[in-house]
Amino acid sequence: MAMTQKHLIATDDICMHHEVEYTFISALNEAGLVHVSVVDRASYIPESELRRLEKMIRMHRELEINLAGIEAISHLLDRVERLQEEMRVLKNRPPANF
Repeated sequence: MAMTQKHLIATDDICMHHEVEYTFISALNEAGLVHVSVVDRASYIPESELRRLEKMIRMHRELEINLAGIEAISHLLDRVERLQEEMRVLKNRPPANF
């Protein structure tokens, strides 16, 4: 299913708002950390990924973490989220009858 443009944010707008170079977003895209869509020769980020992208921009700018570090941190944060979800599911599961 194709995503409509109303759910996409222009990377130019993101770069201008956050004062970040497009090459940084492109590198995140190449690393598989964010998805960049191209529509009519303009690039966009899905709205659903904006919060994640902004976290990476802050890591890079405020904490001076390079792309490899951002990849490692993102991987670990994703893993923690999956484990927390698994724990939540297990806690909410009815007890087994023995």
